Amino acid sequence: MTGRWTVALFLLAFACVGPAAAGPASQPAQPQYLRLAGLFGESDEEKAAREQHEATQDSEIANLKQQVTDLEQSLQQVTGQNEQLSHQVQELNARIDQQKKDFEFKLCALAAQQLGAGTTPDASGNGLPCNPGQAVSALIAPSGPPAGQPPGGGTLGTLPATPPADHSQYDQAMNLLASAQYDQARAAFRSYADANPNDTLTPLAVYWVGDIAYVQKDYAGAAQTFAEELKKYPTSARGPDSMLKLGQSLVALGQKKEGCLTLGAIKSKYPTASAFVLTQAQSARAAAQCK
Repeated sequence: MTGRWTVALFLLAFACVGPAAAGPASQPAQPQYLRLAGLFGESDEEKAAREQHEATQDSEIANLKQQVTDLEQSLQQVTGQNEQLSHQVQELNARIDQQKKDFEFKLCALAAQQLGAGTTPDASGNGLPCNPGQAVSALIAPSGPPAGQPPGGGTLGTLPATPPADHSQYDQAMNLLASAQYDQARAAFRSYADANPNDTLTPLAVYWVGDIAYVQKDYAGAAQTFAEELKKYPTSARGPDSMLKLGQSLVALGQKKEGCLTLGAIKSKYPTASAFVLTQAQSARAAAQCK
């Protein structure tokens, strides 16, 4: 006989015999029977304990799920911030690269003008092949004295009228310009021009003071400096460029009439002005709608 039937017969015998043998004084046996009956199902206390345990587990699981959700949201937020910062850094690097290219283009164009090249680079880099370092060297290299004439002016057998200037100061100013330290370069060129008013490089120094001011959109300072260049050094190689930038600065300052007159007079004042300067002057007049 199986164990199941054995337990059932035992319970049946206990239920029938137990009360008769014990008599009225054996009534407390009923709870014992109920406890034995628990073998076939959980009691109320066990059920309550189980439900309490399950409720506690459900609460803990819910808390863990909420913590995971919070962490995922925080991670998404941080990731979004990192992507935004990365995008801003890329934009900043792009602007720096563009400014560097613009400066190199301008430097190459000026070097081409000074060297008398027939072509100049355009905004896309076409035209005259140019190395910025070579351009700086070309711009800062002073022209040598005529054959048979010593440095610093004068003639053979005579002392120079003024002692030669320290051109290393000019070179330092040009190096500052090449490294895009515009404020420092502008001050250095100004200092050199003021200290060496009769030096062969002074007209170039004054021009660079005005050109940097123009690039920085200080049109009032640029106009004043280019006017100084034209007044003090009218035969300077930078005369046509200075007159062009003076006209553009005046137009930018709202002095359209004076600016248009200045731009239109470049060819008559400087018949040998380069085609590049004359083309720029014509474009500037068209943009300003000069009559």
